[in-house]
Amino acid sequence: MPTTTAVRELPHPAREEIHLEAVLHALADPVRLRIVTCLNAYGEGEGNGATCSQIELPVSASTATHHFRVLREAGVINQCYRGTAKINCLRRADLDTRFPGLLDAVLRAAAS
Repeated sequence: MPTTTAVRELPHPAREEIHLEAVLHALADPVRLRIVTCLNAYGEGEGNGATCSQIELPVSASTATHHFRVLREAGVINQCYRGTAKINCLRRADLDTRFPGLLDAVLRAAAS
């Protein structure tokens, strides 16, 4: 009996499709800024990142899902499934290439 393994992939903009106005809009919300600040501690790349539930947020699960989606669609984070968990990590290299210094400036401002 044949079996298939469905791979769930989420759409992400390519590096060259990341636009400054979308990134700034995504980072302007305090909840999304909190997500980015938390994800910054996890690093970038395969094996790094945090599940949605690992980041404490003062909103409902459905609202948190919306915030993660806005960040993903803007190109700020990468989301991938690992089993049933959705792993999130910053797209630091892509953002630094497109907008040098932007992410660091935003994170510094958020910390002060």
